Amino acid sequence: MSKIILITGSTDGIGKLVAIRLAKDGHRIYLHGRHSEKLDTVIAEIKKVSGNNNIDGFVADFSDLQAVDNMANVIKKQLSKIDILINNAGIFKSPIDKTKDGLDIRFAVNYFAPYILTNALLTLLKTNTASRIINLSSAAQSTVRIGALNGEASVNVSEAYAQSKLALTMWSFDLAKQLEAVSVIAVNPGSLLNTRMANEAYGQHWSPATKGSDILYDLAISDEYNGITGKYFDNDKGDPKGLFSPAHLDAYDEELIKQLLKHTEEVLNKN
Repeated sequence: MSKIILITGSTDGIGKLVAIRLAKDGHRIYLHGRHSEKLDTVIAEIKKVSGNNNIDGFVADFSDLQAVDNMANVIKKQLSKIDILINNAGIFKSPIDKTKDGLDIRFAVNYFAPYILTNALLTLLKTNTASRIINLSSAAQSTVRIGALNGEASVNVSEAYAQSKLALTMWSFDLAKQLEAVSVIAVNPGSLLNTRMANEAYGQHWSPATKGSDILYDLAISDEYNGITGKYFDNDKGDPKGLFSPAHLDAYDEELIKQLLKHTEEVLNKN
């Protein structure tokens, strides 16, 4: 059965690769990108390679949280439901460290943007009792410092990235508890995949990009993962693909999660 699938950060890297594979299966795919010209080009490309014309997209710069909210409103006007949401968009290196709201850009794109988008789209996701939310975490996870979260303290790029990914994982686990019908899985798609992000950051890669896109595909639609929620999938473990594994200890600390979400809402209300 054809599904309605929204994939953020899907004009490049593993987001684009999984979009192509899902499009070839005949699903209705909605891409997301920062620039309308590139988004249009990728939509046309995926239509051509997949033979599937049910491809469309939405534009938003995820470092601009108001733009994320605006995109969510456009989606709600155009769509009546979403079966699968893959929060794939992410950033490591950037020409700028702070957003116009004074937040570290890694926290904005990797955590606040999917937090805003997902919560705004929950009504569309809840229309299907088998819907899934796949959140792109990382092997890099570090205790979230409130000063780094709210932009009052500066941390280095690697630390900001690791903290933003743990924040995403902590929120994913809490969201899974709040949702009865929607599955939520946080996933490390694999370390140092052959993507622009990894190559720009480290100048090398360990595994092909398809290692990451293949696990996103499986987690999104495979019956193998029916009913599984509130877990962390580590694609660095196992062979040929990963397995569910413990995340950072903070992701299981209810008090830390409570504090994270409290400060998250404070930041968003401020901005």
